[in-house]
Amino acid sequence: MKRPKLKKASKRVSCAKRYKIQKKVREHNRKLRKEAKKKGVSKRVKKDPGVPSSAPFKEEVLREAEERRLKIEEEKERRRQAKKEERAQKRKKEKEAASKEAEPKAKKARQDENGSHSQKPTAPDKNSKQFLCGELNKVIDASDVVIEVLDARDPMGCRCPQLEETVLQRGSNKKLLLVLNKIDLVPKENVERWIQCLQQEFPVVAFKASTQIRDKTVQAKKSRIVASNEVLDRSRGAACFGSSCLTELLTSYASKTENESSLRVGVVGFPNVGKSSLINSIKGIMACNAGVKRGITKSMQEVHILKNVKLIDSPGVVASPSNPPASMALRSLQVEEGQESVLEAVRTLLKQCDKTQTMLQYNVPDFRNSLEFLTLFAKKRGYLQKGGVANTEQAATAFLSDWTGAKLSYHCKPPENGSLPSYLSDAVVSEMQNGWDLTKLKMGNEETLKGVKFPNQASSISFISKGPTAGLLSVSDITEESPSEAATEREAVQNNEPEQTAEKENETEETEEPEKPQEASLKKKPKVQFKSVPIDINLSAATTDDAYDFNTDFK
Repeated sequence: MKRPKLKKASKRVSCAKRYKIQKKVREHNRKLRKEAKKKGVSKRVKKDPGVPSSAPFKEEVLREAEERRLKIEEEKERRRQAKKEERAQKRKKEKEAASKEAEPKAKKARQDENGSHSQKPTAPDKNSKQFLCGELNKVIDASDVVIEVLDARDPMGCRCPQLEETVLQRGSNKKLLLVLNKIDLVPKENVERWIQCLQQEFPVVAFKASTQIRDKTVQAKKSRIVASNEVLDRSRGAACFGSSCLTELLTSYASKTENESSLRVGVVGFPNVGKSSLINSIKGIMACNAGVKRGITKSMQEVHILKNVKLIDSPGVVASPSNPPASMALRSLQVEEGQESVLEAVRTLLKQCDKTQTMLQYNVPDFRNSLEFLTLFAKKRGYLQKGGVANTEQAATAFLSDWTGAKLSYHCKPPENGSLPSYLSDAVVSEMQNGWDLTKLKMGNEETLKGVKFPNQASSISFISKGPTAGLLSVSDITEESPSEAATEREAVQNNEPEQTAEKENETEETEEPEKPQEASLKKKPKVQFKSVPIDINLSAATTDDAYDFNTDFK
């Protein structure tokens, strides 16, 4: 506390505080000395005792030591001169490059035609599909175990048959493992059914990644909570479930393998299924960039998890343009790359889910089309432009981020028939399950399902899945063609569905008249499209009929 009439505040502290600080310093220094002793590092430099006077040939020993010292100094001087020359050559090259850039364009063109200057190889475009496919193939080739991450809200839509077939064809030693991520956004019964369905083909691990790991160097802080509130805190975004089960499964498999080097595990899947979040949750720090935006990971990245286990992060699988529009809206990067508008993606997603459940989830009234829904949603969230106009673009972006991120709860029903795909057989399934500790895996999944807080079935939106999503893995398969005409026609038919239903209702009302002129109704069908909405007409008629006539004299 600064006392009056004094320039500086007093540095005096209480004895208890001073002794506490001294104790902390002593403990810290003791900890550092202990760690240095473990590593074999000692701060004390041993003093040179020198040559004793009674030693024989003392002068010769001193002369040899002096010659050795001079040789070391000469070697240091030679290295210093070599570094100086290297820096001088580097500066000279930079000056030459700057002078070449300053040359006129015509002279550069002549030099290029003569072939005097060879062109430097350009850096690869990390956003191109060829680069992403190449990086994905590198991860598959370098991995002993491939983990395919699936979104628990639509596991079948997150599966890529081409990817699984490629992993099975690359070698018999490679194992494929399925991780069901984001299980906290799906009802518990649905998760259990999906695990039973997927276990018929590959081993399945239930997982819930942590979404609050931010810093790259600081580990996640342990929350100080009371024992009674521990169950409530475990359901938050900071909690991670399934990491211990997955690490134990990988370590047990690594110990069984005869490979001397560490086990390399590749993490693959479509964009925004939670590949980087899974690695960060297992590691405990933010080792890989992760976020709500899709396509953040552009290249492969190795992360050491344990002494004998390495995880390899990979970019998302490139979706084929032949997929249905709903699959492309959720699994591809078309919106981020500007190939598709956000409004079109929202329109396709709204057609695949229940309208009543969507209204309850977003707390909006009844709507007729996607534009009206976005208008109501924008007013609900406060996304308004100048003059109070609803910002539908911002509302569509928020809606899409809810569906692709780890926020919205929706679920799909597992298929009833348990038939294997064409690239799988009973022998391949038994081979993929061989080597894993399935009993430990089952117990770990049960423990994970007990700890996670699942949403209620009524608060989750039922979604119609379009089945497995086709992916592109080789450069030869990549074609920059637009979707087929049949797909565009299908979209147009889907977009006009609500209008056609309204037209059919109007036609049925007209046919219920006593005369029932069939020929006239058939001729009038195309004219119904140009009529105004019948709701507005009824409202206007009601207002005119209910108007009070002041000229009426009641006596």
